Amino acid sequence: MAEAARQQEWRKPSFAKELFLGRFRLDLIHPHPMPTDEAAQRGEEFLAKLRDFVETKVDGALIERESRIPDDVIDGLKELGAFGMKIDTKYGGLGLGQVYYNKALALAGSASPAIGVLLSAHQSIGVPQPLKLFGTPEQKERFLPRCARTDISAFLLTEPDVGSDPARLATSAVPDGDDYVLDGVKLWTTNGVVADLLVVMARVPKSEDHKGGITAFVVETNSPGITVENRNAFMGLRGIENGVTRFHQVRVPAANRIGPEGAGLKIALTTLNTGRLSLPASCVAAGKWCLKIAREWSAAREQWGKPLAHHEAVGSKISFIAATTFALEAVTDLASQMADEDRNDIRIEGALAKLYASEMAWLIADELVQIRGGRGFETADSLRARGERGVPAEQVLRDLRINRIFEGSTEIMHLLIAREAVDAHLSVAGDLIDPDKSLQDKAKAGANAGVFYAKWLPKLVAGQGQLPYSYGEFKRGVDLSPHLRYVERTSRKLARSTFYGMSRWQGRMETKQGFLGRVVDIGAELFAMSAVCVRAEHLRAQGEHGREAYQLADAFCRQSRLRIEELFGRLWSNTDDLDRKVVKGVMAGTYEWLEQGIVDPSDDGGVWIADATPGPSERENVHRPIR
Repeated sequence: MAEAARQQEWRKPSFAKELFLGRFRLDLIHPHPMPTDEAAQRGEEFLAKLRDFVETKVDGALIERESRIPDDVIDGLKELGAFGMKIDTKYGGLGLGQVYYNKALALAGSASPAIGVLLSAHQSIGVPQPLKLFGTPEQKERFLPRCARTDISAFLLTEPDVGSDPARLATSAVPDGDDYVLDGVKLWTTNGVVADLLVVMARVPKSEDHKGGITAFVVETNSPGITVENRNAFMGLRGIENGVTRFHQVRVPAANRIGPEGAGLKIALTTLNTGRLSLPASCVAAGKWCLKIAREWSAAREQWGKPLAHHEAVGSKISFIAATTFALEAVTDLASQMADEDRNDIRIEGALAKLYASEMAWLIADELVQIRGGRGFETADSLRARGERGVPAEQVLRDLRINRIFEGSTEIMHLLIAREAVDAHLSVAGDLIDPDKSLQDKAKAGANAGVFYAKWLPKLVAGQGQLPYSYGEFKRGVDLSPHLRYVERTSRKLARSTFYGMSRWQGRMETKQGFLGRVVDIGAELFAMSAVCVRAEHLRAQGEHGREAYQLADAFCRQSRLRIEELFGRLWSNTDDLDRKVVKGVMAGTYEWLEQGIVDPSDDGGVWIADATPGPSERENVHRPIR
């Protein structure tokens, strides 16, 4: 189902797709793309207003303590236009591009991550984005002005027994005259507790007059039959309004359907191509804050006669935080500007940015906690109560953890990116490994594959990465050209390794998730190396900390290359086969004796997955619209 819903064609070039194919197209990202002067002016003016608001009106500690964003803060964000940042000015929005939208999310999220999530869930995946891409003119006129100033929206896909597998979606939308009747339960509806408008994914049954399939609808939250049954609480992001929403015989006008029947999953996947870029913005903000705290604390704290930072064991952590934060900002800004320009297909770049930022930001926060020691484990309130600076290091670690799950878990992102990365191979040779294809189809695919590989494989042997003076324009005191030559050579090596894996496992390739994950992680590191080099040169050309940017880029690339070499080694030397045997033993109870000697604090008798049988709600409605 996901395969049928994915965007099939590649009408525009893709830097990351070419990278996985062994073609280092530096010309697609260098010189670094830039927003127009008008877009930059509009964006900077809004950022100034937003900064004043979050500095004077937002108390992040209060939000964390009370697990709620105050209504007056949300009202203030509405008055600023923060809920309409990505909405066109003709609908009352600010008309910001992805670059400044992300900068605004990073700024707001640094004051309180819950605010960043509130704004992102509303605009990146809520009503505005799918309507922008797939809505009719009438739908845009009806809903976008509301989303820009007054209404909060949410996106409802996940169900109690449905996570990343959309084929199991159970919420139904049964046609009835000019309406659809919705029945079902949705889980983890971020913004759902306070939302006025919802994007709901539901399954339309196939019939004589209806194509059926998963379909997207805009639903008014005050419609009869909608109950927010629970406001969920989490390890981190304690201020978010996330709930369980039940639909019972909810009538939705056919005019509220987004796109045709059966297009819901495609709409969701396409929306996420750029929607995912909001998540790296929060990771950049976290990295910047972690760097600030690490610098200040490591200068103030002395051990054995010198500042903490001057001890190599701590200094290496600070170097990692600084270099990786520079890389996260480089990757996020580059992918965002590429999205704004719309010259390139960025489905892989957006996914790589989400995957890489969520994983690396978690490591950054973990290193900050380690640098802070016991104070990193202590809450900000406790530190404050005993007379020290209230530094919420443990909170940022908790808040960032969800990013490895939000909007596609790391494991799903590996598979999604891997599928896109091998698309060219499957396009020419997919029928060869498809058991359902006829001999005639396989013969045709074999001929096509022969032509493709006869041209492609020889190009993986040599390239610019083997010429000692290639990319010489990146030698500015610090020499980044060796890193770009490494990227070019390694992209070809990665393409050869992928081809070998496909030749070896053929139709079983999709089950080799460890191998695919490492291939994608290598590609992510190569993308990040490319982005930091291009950003460093861009900053130098602009006269903005160019020398320092080159130093950070050099440090990051050297760190990244070590990780890449380790990943290549693990492509072919790993414990994947042994792990599968151990898993079989665990699930068969072979090692159950290992679990003895403890007590389980979990509830006795509780079900693993809540009942989601359609029907009327038996719970109090905790929906809390903010007006």
